[in-house]
Amino acid sequence: MHHHINTHLFIIPKIHQENLRHYTLKPKKKGMKPPPTSSSSSTSNLIKKARLSPYLFTLLAFALFVTILYGQDLGCILGQFDLDVAPDRLPPPPKKHYKKLPFSIAEKESSCDIFRGKWVWDPLNRPLYQESECPYIQPQLTCQEHGRPDRDYQFWRWQPDGCSLPSFNASLMLETLRNKRMMFVGDSLNRGQYVSMVCLLHSLIPDEAKSMETFGSLTVFTAKDYNATIEFYWAPFLMESNSDDAVIHRVSDRVVRRGSINKHGKHWKGVDIMVFNTYLWWMTGLKFKILLGSFDDEVKDIAEVSTEDAYRMGLKSMIRWVRKNMDRKKTRVFFTSMSPSHQKSTDWGAEPNGNCYNQTEMIADPNYWGSDCRKSIMEVIGDVFKKSTFPITFLNITQLSLYRKDAHTSIYKKQWSPLTPEQIANPVSYADCVHWCLPGLQDTWNELLFAKLFYP
Repeated sequence: MHHHINTHLFIIPKIHQENLRHYTLKPKKKGMKPPPTSSSSSTSNLIKKARLSPYLFTLLAFALFVTILYGQDLGCILGQFDLDVAPDRLPPPPKKHYKKLPFSIAEKESSCDIFRGKWVWDPLNRPLYQESECPYIQPQLTCQEHGRPDRDYQFWRWQPDGCSLPSFNASLMLETLRNKRMMFVGDSLNRGQYVSMVCLLHSLIPDEAKSMETFGSLTVFTAKDYNATIEFYWAPFLMESNSDDAVIHRVSDRVVRRGSINKHGKHWKGVDIMVFNTYLWWMTGLKFKILLGSFDDEVKDIAEVSTEDAYRMGLKSMIRWVRKNMDRKKTRVFFTSMSPSHQKSTDWGAEPNGNCYNQTEMIADPNYWGSDCRKSIMEVIGDVFKKSTFPITFLNITQLSLYRKDAHTSIYKKQWSPLTPEQIANPVSYADCVHWCLPGLQDTWNELLFAKLFYP
């Protein structure tokens, strides 16, 4: 006789609610047992029947068969619970797959936040090169040559919490760049980082095997024996704007053309390592002007939007360009966060009407945040990058640079135009609290770039 396994076999016999009503709690008399009620008797018989039931026997046999057939899977299931089972009996947990980014030499992903830490005094190992030994630094950044009396700003090293930055290895960097192009795209702050990178590398290259040339918006440093170039492309908004002239770009009424990134982007194609920045030029107020047509139109169609919305448009355009033109398997893209300026001495609790002029010490407050760095813009960056399908490495240099009010060029630089007697009488009025002396802070930015390139 064949038994069919029905679904009702998987139901454990229940004690009906009516029967439960008879189990009232009453005080027991000594030596007396409560008389069995008909309900309790029937329940007991039901349990006995369930124990002896051939159906239950069939169910247990079926369960044993399933256990043998799917033993390994059952082990995995049981292993998820806190059971007293010998560890060697359980399958090993699945290993997290580490997907290497291009150029990475790390065996696993770094868990250390290298952008969180402190500055430590290290005169033995800093600066990484001498100002006088790097002929590529623009006169706007050569502070010692232009009379800065102190050098303390050169001797600080960034120390992340919980780990150390790998030492900048110029040989490794140059060898990695063999037959490759590295490009910095953005404003004069990105040009400062570009020049810092050239200064960190050039001493390994003989004079006859290197050159620096400028072609309009593009500056190219060539390491001939490596067939490598390190380039800078001037595009302060990344998109087409009325500030695109690499020399004459001091425009107060700034306008960016919507959907125009290919105007500059056509010059970036074929780059292997890309470093973008854009921030300061957008900061003209709470509103920003967007050109909807062309700069050639007689009557220009201009819309005013919030600075945050304009900046979001710029970042989205950059990410679209990256997605269409960069190969995630062969190339890397970096984005450098906002570089702070130190224009208001009241930001760090000093007397009013001051700025970075004559500042030789850094800001000690670890939570310091200046009024010039808009947190709303940081939020836009986070929001846009979070949605990007292309891996873009974010170089978050803002907080570590905010401490460095001592590292700006201040008055120790080549001036764009002759100073007036009023300016000479009041150095605060013409101190440059945007750009940074080289060697100096921006070498640290490149140490962070180096770390993220090879040990992401």
